[in-house]
Amino acid sequence: MEVDDALVPALRRAARDLVAQRNIRDLEQILAGIVRAAVDTVHGADAGGISMTEHGTVTSRSPTNDAVTKLDALQSDLYQGPCITAIEEPSEDGVIAADDLDGSDAARWPDFAPQAVEAGYRSVLSTQLNAGPGMRAALNLYAGEPHVFDTDARTTAGLFGVQAALLIYGSEQAFHLQRAVDNRDVIGQAKGILMERFTVDPDEAFQMLVRSSQETNIKLAEVARWLQNEAMQRRETRRDAATDSSR
Repeated sequence: MEVDDALVPALRRAARDLVAQRNIRDLEQILAGIVRAAVDTVHGADAGGISMTEHGTVTSRSPTNDAVTKLDALQSDLYQGPCITAIEEPSEDGVIAADDLDGSDAARWPDFAPQAVEAGYRSVLSTQLNAGPGMRAALNLYAGEPHVFDTDARTTAGLFGVQAALLIYGSEQAFHLQRAVDNRDVIGQAKGILMERFTVDPDEAFQMLVRSSQETNIKLAEVARWLQNEAMQRRETRRDAATDSSR
């Protein structure tokens, strides 16, 4: 494969398809799109997935088949394998290549390699995804034959990793931004409830929420949601009572 001829169009198609989904907050949809595009583009790749570390455990995201799910879980259990190395000890370009897990690379990951071969994969290409603080992940591509990931494949996988990291970072930021907006709306509604119920101004209502949060050691947004739900239950009780009295 000629990188100059194939890579840029492939990355453009992947970006266009992801943007067409119109939902940057849907992380799983984004990850699935990245994996599909990488498997279709990187020469020799038969399957793929993304491994992400969450609370010290590596989880498999958007795998193309069940074997990838099991191999990602195996690497997590053993804490050994190309994706672990890519996450923990990446090379300068962020790419870790296993050329032959039934040959020269078997000793590098002695517990993982034989089980990967048994699952039908002898080559693995793992690319670290540097998606910001707290985000530790790798794009993993699997091949059934040995020595299939050449220099061009490594370069392509590395560039897909850069694109994937940026998209994941953007998705995470969009999620946090939306959550902040949602929390602001909930707090605003809770302030309105307190203003009506206790005849206080907006600042006094907000201080009531803050004091409740501090005294209960519950986040401010959660206190606001509880108040909102409590007010809704009150309205439903009054409505049911009014319905019963009219019968």
